[in-house]
Amino acid sequence: MKQPYRHLYPFQSRFMPINGHRYHYVDEGRGPAVLMLHGNPTWSFYYRHLIAALAPGHRVIAPDHIGCGLSDKPGVHAYGYRLADRVADLEAFIDRLMPDTPLTLVVHDWGGMIGMAFALRHLNKIRRIVITNTSGFLPPAGKPIPLRLRLLRNIPAFAGPAVLGLNIFARAALVMAARKRLPRDVRRGLTAPYDRPKNRIATLRFVQDIPLSDGDPSFALVKSVDDQLHRLRHLPMLICWGKHDFVFDLDYFHEWQRRFPGAEAHLFEDAGHYLLEDEPRAVTATIQDFLHRHPIG
Repeated sequence: MKQPYRHLYPFQSRFMPINGHRYHYVDEGRGPAVLMLHGNPTWSFYYRHLIAALAPGHRVIAPDHIGCGLSDKPGVHAYGYRLADRVADLEAFIDRLMPDTPLTLVVHDWGGMIGMAFALRHLNKIRRIVITNTSGFLPPAGKPIPLRLRLLRNIPAFAGPAVLGLNIFARAALVMAARKRLPRDVRRGLTAPYDRPKNRIATLRFVQDIPLSDGDPSFALVKSVDDQLHRLRHLPMLICWGKHDFVFDLDYFHEWQRRFPGAEAHLFEDAGHYLLEDEPRAVTATIQDFLHRHPIG
């Protein structure tokens, strides 16, 4: 895979074998550990500004989920591509890399559900949480997912050629997920790992794994996270939200506020789903201030 993004992502690539697959991650800096979990169709590249800003005073860990970024991209018969697989990978990764280290979670998109499931299983490890345009619960008040996601999720005959063949999900996100026009090298960086059909399996499977009813494979796990999310209320929490998100819209922002009334919440008026692309300096400064005011003992 060509790497036209390296000047924007100058971090050492590290790999850990997990169940026969290479799990890629960035591990930069020294100090209190900050774990950043990306979503779909991004990868650890999305966190590049925050990694660079926090690394001087923190140990920053940003993995790529299997099938994403620089991690291995196995076929569907070699990997499950379900939420439970993502959480199990993360547990194995943390258990081997830093089993006794307190963690600050930073989550975005699917990283939110993965991170909340992990946090609820390992409450003793989590010290602070930063929420950005994501969910840790079922759609609020039965809210439907956007039509374009329903089409990709429910019509395999359309989704396969569109996502695997044309890379429509990652390409569309470059326009729809960012409020501001992304520079060419950033667009290339975000999509570089998904340069051919066999490298886009995770992009499709993430959409197909969105649980909406109790018959869906990942519904039970999401419902469990939803039911137990209140157990995280004792933790310092920061919510940073791009106002113009076409998936995780203001209903999700308000639901986080309802569930965590003590959380600090910042709504960024000129940002979309790719919050850290639209407002990297402002969001990074807000997170740095939050971490400074809520130190890990």
